[in-house]
Amino acid sequence: MSTLMRGQGLRRCAATLALGLAAAAAQAGLFDDEEARKAIIELRARVAQNDEAAKARSAEQAAAHKQLAEQMASQLTSQVNDNFTALRRSLLELNNQLEAMRGDIARLRGSDEQLLRDVAELQRQQKDIAQALDDRLRKLEPAKVTLDGSEFVATPEEKRGYEQAIATLREGDFDKSVAALASFQRRYPGSGYADSVRFWLGNALYGKRDYKEAVGAFRAFVAASPQHPRAPEAMLALANSQVEMKDGRSARKTLEDLMKAYPQSEAAVAGKERLASIK
Repeated sequence: MSTLMRGQGLRRCAATLALGLAAAAAQAGLFDDEEARKAIIELRARVAQNDEAAKARSAEQAAAHKQLAEQMASQLTSQVNDNFTALRRSLLELNNQLEAMRGDIARLRGSDEQLLRDVAELQRQQKDIAQALDDRLRKLEPAKVTLDGSEFVATPEEKRGYEQAIATLREGDFDKSVAALASFQRRYPGSGYADSVRFWLGNALYGKRDYKEAVGAFRAFVAASPQHPRAPEAMLALANSQVEMKDGRSARKTLEDLMKAYPQSEAAVAGKERLASIK
């Protein structure tokens, strides 16, 4: 822009000079040479003065343009720096937010993993509790029992009580076995073990030498279950108890009834031999 203005000033000066020269030439006849030279010198001085003024104005304009450019550059630089600073601040805040989100995600993952472990532990505990409950219920639930050719249902506790009483009898503790069998009868009057309990109670009483009570127990057994597989054996034991009581007449009658009711039994064969020895 300064170069254009400088050219325009020079052209104006040249035009002024040309006009001055033309005027001087036209008046040459009116002035003498001295005056012409003065006029030319003055004209040249005015041209030089105009040229210097034009240069000064051009320099001022260039300086103003330079100052304006510097101001604009400074403002632009400041704005760029401000924008860059704001951008850095935004990126830093965004990075902090991302780090916080990563931390939250890590905590959530940890919480999820702990939750999964807790759920697995609860499931395991529930499974153990269910298994323990099933085991307890199984212990309480009645089960099928087969004894002396008959099948019936008995609770685990009932079965355990019977087996404990019989185990005591087999150990030869007749007093304890009598108490255990009698207690079983009172506790489980309708038990499927009832016939077997009567039979073994008679044997425990016989072992205890309480023959009178043994006679009652064997008679109750035969009367209640004449078809029981142990009925012939019970009648033979009844007769032996009567013999021990010195009641030979009743013993002979019991043996005769045994051979008549169960002629093919081993007890009948033994009873026949025993009958021969009773006086």
